[in-house]
Amino acid sequence: MFSGIDEVDWASMEHAYGPADDVPELLRGLASADPAEREAALDGMYGAVHHQGDVYACTLACIPFLFELVVDPGVQDRGGVVELLTSIGGFDLDEDDEAEIDEDEIEGAANYAMAAAAVTAGAGVFFELIADEDPGVRLAAPLALATLHRHPVRVLALLRERLPVEPDEEVRLALVEAAGRVALRHRPLAERVGKWLGLLAARADSPGLRLAALAQLARCWPEGLPGDVVPVVSGLLRQMRSAPEESGDGGEHTPPGGIAAREDDEPEPGPDTAPDAEPVDPEPVAPAETGRGEHVATPTLVGQLRSLSAQENAGRGAPWAADLLRTLHVGLDDRVGDRTALLADQLRSPDRRQRIDAVRMSGGLIRAWRGPYEELVALVGDQLSDPEPRLAEAASHVLEELFGLAAPAADALAARLAADPGSWVKTWASGPPGLCSPVKALARLGDARAVPALAAALELPQVAHDVGFAVGHLGATARPLAGALRRRLAEVELDEGAYDRASPLLAGLTALRAGEAAPEVLRVLRGAPEYRGEWLRTAALRALGSFGPAAREAVPELRALVRRPGTASATEAAEALWAVSGDADAVLPVLIEGLQSDQVHDRRAAAVALGALGPRAAVVAPRLRGLLAHEELWLRVDAAIALWEVSGRTRETVAALLTAWEQNRHVRVRVAECLARMGPVPEGSAAAHVLRSELVSVRRHNAMDGGYGSHDIHEDEKLLALCRQALRGTGKGSTS
Repeated sequence: MFSGIDEVDWASMEHAYGPADDVPELLRGLASADPAEREAALDGMYGAVHHQGDVYACTLACIPFLFELVVDPGVQDRGGVVELLTSIGGFDLDEDDEAEIDEDEIEGAANYAMAAAAVTAGAGVFFELIADEDPGVRLAAPLALATLHRHPVRVLALLRERLPVEPDEEVRLALVEAAGRVALRHRPLAERVGKWLGLLAARADSPGLRLAALAQLARCWPEGLPGDVVPVVSGLLRQMRSAPEESGDGGEHTPPGGIAAREDDEPEPGPDTAPDAEPVDPEPVAPAETGRGEHVATPTLVGQLRSLSAQENAGRGAPWAADLLRTLHVGLDDRVGDRTALLADQLRSPDRRQRIDAVRMSGGLIRAWRGPYEELVALVGDQLSDPEPRLAEAASHVLEELFGLAAPAADALAARLAADPGSWVKTWASGPPGLCSPVKALARLGDARAVPALAAALELPQVAHDVGFAVGHLGATARPLAGALRRRLAEVELDEGAYDRASPLLAGLTALRAGEAAPEVLRVLRGAPEYRGEWLRTAALRALGSFGPAAREAVPELRALVRRPGTASATEAAEALWAVSGDADAVLPVLIEGLQSDQVHDRRAAAVALGALGPRAAVVAPRLRGLLAHEELWLRVDAAIALWEVSGRTRETVAALLTAWEQNRHVRVRVAECLARMGPVPEGSAAAHVLRSELVSVRRHNAMDGGYGSHDIHEDEKLLALCRQALRGTGKGSTS
């Protein structure tokens, strides 16, 4: 094995962490008899040689040796090597990608292309591995074929031929998943695959296999799904719960994992489409428990992930069911009603693990799609009282992100807080303490039952970093906390840690507009230390501005700060001075100068502050109009809004805002806020069309594939409310 490995000039190549002269040791480690050494080697391959999916020259040089490993039956854990090869060779560089490649990326793109060509050229070996004695290899081989082989019809024929004789349930699911992947990669085959999946979904002896077929059907040929997909899936889940173990014995006429032959089944491909490997031997292969390889606890990332997965799936009769359900939900896509009904059924399951999965998937659904979620949210709230801590914790985290949508679970959240006062604040080994999820969820609902928890948090030696934000959502309901906020702010030492200790208190006082705290805020403003002092002064100025005339004792301090025009602090001080004193003559020159700053952020701040002056800043309209052509989109938006506020003219503003709306979805809330304040949007106008189009969209405007923000749902619901407000015309002007 590894003939010629020492002739490769590894030292001349590099991987993610430097010279690649350690690659031969990693390759030999993959063939080791020691399971810990094998796992460490695989971790090293993913961590350095194929780091985050990258392909280096040394990655390309490894490919022939990896193929040697996967065909040697004496090597253990070859399934992991098959997966590694699939990842290395599975990169698709389509025409759109090629058009976007710059000069710095040309070498990397060439490596991806060469890797795909090299692994694809050897993909025929996976035909042989699909009947390997090692079930771990059989588990990885179907997806390798579906991803890498050039002849999808041959792959499909082999998958269908293998399914009836495969004894391992998880491998059978992989065969079905591979068929779905073929259909997704080769769309002309989608209907053929879909019809076969439909037969499996209706007739397979195993409920798990039927669920897998439905999941892939939803992904690759959704028109083939049964009309009653929700009750069908719910029935399958009940069957899976009632059977401790899946049986591979399908009876005399139905082979394991397959479906009985029928005259109306789609015929298998003919001889001209037979696989280019030898026909699969129909003799039984080794049972699942004999060949998955020995796994041991190791400090590698691969080992940690395997350990976490084992903990998560401990005791599950069908640990893969959650993955199948997630795949099904992805395939159902915008069918929010079906997905909601399915999750509601799962949340009523007696199986706690199924409910944990359903809670997490409910969060994903609500995060990405708009819909009526009252029943689903109430069911998530019901999980808060469950004695299983993982279930209650998962429900808490989902409800925390829902803001107003969490209302159906408000009583459950309050009950959770009342039952465990000791959990109101979470402490960590490092960093400041924070409020627990139920407190934040209840506060974000504006529910007064969160106030005792915040009061308790304010009495701790170190105040939770997010107290101020919670107070902001509670508004006037949290007014009783003003005294404690003020007292704690007076106690803050103005040293290098002042910002961390004072900022949550300042945020809370700002939200409450607690003008009686002006002396304490002024102390912070005057004594801000050098370290993070700029941030601390900004927070103090915002607080004083929120107090309005109640902070009149701060006017001399603010006038002194505005005498340094062109700086960010001068703009912030001018904004606060206007809010406190209403002295336009004092602040206007400062803001005009800020509008000419070299820093886009400072120009935006000046534009927003000028807009707050309204008609008293009409003289700056030409300057604001000139910014409508600026290259920075957010500055254009702020300037357009300020232009309307100082001039009262809507035509230019609306045109600029609608252009920005189409260019960047993240400006839409800001744009809708302005349109709502303008007043009734004329029926039939471009603005009305844009707003109505947003309201009928099922997808959240800020939904992202593969990521999300903690406030995404709140922002999207705010956008919808503003769109309705603008169309109803509850503002103060007109967009005509």
